[in-house]
Amino acid sequence: MRLFKDAHYHFMAGRRRAYALSGALAVAGLISIALHGGLRYGVDFTGGTLVQVGFVESLSVAELRSVVDEAGFPGAQIQGFRGTNEFIVRLQTFEETGEGVVERLQAAFSAAVGEEGYDVLRVEAVGPKVGSELQRKATFAILLSFVLTLIYLAFRFEWRFGVAAVVAAIHDIVITFGFISAFGLEITLGTVAAILTIVGYSLNDTIVVFDRIRENLKKKRKESYEATLNRSINETLPRTVLTSGTTLATLLALFLFGGSVIRPFALVLILGVIIGTYSSIFVASPVLLEIEEYGHRRARALRARAAGA
Repeated sequence: MRLFKDAHYHFMAGRRRAYALSGALAVAGLISIALHGGLRYGVDFTGGTLVQVGFVESLSVAELRSVVDEAGFPGAQIQGFRGTNEFIVRLQTFEETGEGVVERLQAAFSAAVGEEGYDVLRVEAVGPKVGSELQRKATFAILLSFVLTLIYLAFRFEWRFGVAAVVAAIHDIVITFGFISAFGLEITLGTVAAILTIVGYSLNDTIVVFDRIRENLKKKRKESYEATLNRSINETLPRTVLTSGTTLATLLALFLFGGSVIRPFALVLILGVIIGTYSSIFVASPVLLEIEEYGHRRARALRARAAGA
């Protein structure tokens, strides 16, 4: 089976529309972040206590929220596991080891369902200092990935390829953060792992296209730079679409059947793969073309200035 066999799409001709779409998505995401008062950080980054509890009898999220509110923890974040009576309760309250928090919750649970009607399965307590340190390390990890990518691509290809790839990766992260805000998701360690995965996936896709561009630049020396970019994208299009399609199929299975805990992680990856595939075609290569055209304009201006002198 061959998808997009002998494709001849003129991707570079639509790059202005792609810029407009990317700009609109980025602005919409930033507006969403601003309206929500910034990104929502989970217990991993803000500090607090996470309690996983299982109940013998069926209990709804609304009923459990009422019990947690009565224990003195209004505004707690509660997630249920599909097909089970297990829940995760995230509290902004932090106590060393979380024992005091658990005791108050246990008293409320016992009053609601009896001492034998539930079981505390897991307790995690994260201090504010640890949370802020994790924020710094997560930001450093993302920035370091950009720097190493730029160095690697500059060494393997040319500096312009590295710049175009990093611009595309930044584009993916900005729009992904916008979607995270719009969907009301939290920034957790799992979310950061998903974002770094998106960066790696997007860069891998971009490098495949760039490798074909480099090959065609050597083979088609008389062809214009824009035509070479279009040719390269069309030649790698079957691989790009099939790889993204199979990845999305796996992620969709995770999203539908993976349970409430892994669902946000899978959703971020789904959005990221779609955005990364789009950017490898409509952002990275057009930015490479803009850099090339800027270099030619600058060279012509320098020659004209030298001739005038």
